[in-house]
Amino acid sequence: MRAGPVLKGPAVADEAYTDPRLAALYDLIEADRTDLHPYLALARRLDARHVLDLGCGTGTLALALTARGHTVTAADPAAASIAHARTRPGAHHVHWIHGDARALPPLAADLAVMTANTAQEITTDTAWHTTLTRLHTALRPGARLVFETRDPDHHAWHHWNRDATHTTTALPDGTHVTHWIDLLTAHPPLVTFRRTYTFHPHGPTLTSHSTLRFRTRTELTTDLLTHGYTHPAIHDAPDRPGRELVLHTTRP
Repeated sequence: MRAGPVLKGPAVADEAYTDPRLAALYDLIEADRTDLHPYLALARRLDARHVLDLGCGTGTLALALTARGHTVTAADPAAASIAHARTRPGAHHVHWIHGDARALPPLAADLAVMTANTAQEITTDTAWHTTLTRLHTALRPGARLVFETRDPDHHAWHHWNRDATHTTTALPDGTHVTHWIDLLTAHPPLVTFRRTYTFHPHGPTLTSHSTLRFRTRTELTTDLLTHGYTHPAIHDAPDRPGRELVLHTTRP
């Protein structure tokens, strides 16, 4: 379960993942990815032969899907994340794309997903509308789009401070890194924060800044219908009820 925001997403590469040193930390810091289990179960339940993972980050979901026999296209605008994903076992089975939704070809995918912060990292109306349009094109008729986003009514940013998020992670070389989040501005729907990483015993200290957009249920439903999707449904995230929303919709 995540104590703070996971940093990744399309449209603009999060600066935490433009630095190879930070991209390599992602799988160590976010080692518990039980939040991805419902997506694996959904792909199996839908018998989705081709899955699109937009905002794939370092590829954890994409690699788990391909290991289960799905054809996977995975895209992310952060070159460092894609580069790291390509080094992981099984990576040669995935079609990796360095880019956001604008880089997607017509795929006739059976399922498209955006996990973690992917949808919220798309902060502008133009980028969000482009993403929904390009995803629609990448899906076959009757295919499903599923993505998650934090419920703005929960005010998650109230807990984004050093006291609540300070953590130490051991690294394979025997050193360790301490990391925490500081809230910078909260003017919903936009919230900006800084994440700090200090490597021990001999440094360096690295920081990254990110902005997330918190969309309401009404806004999400309206946007999906406007862009030609049908039957939008909103559910609580199984592992984060009351805090995170999961959107299910279909390309007719």
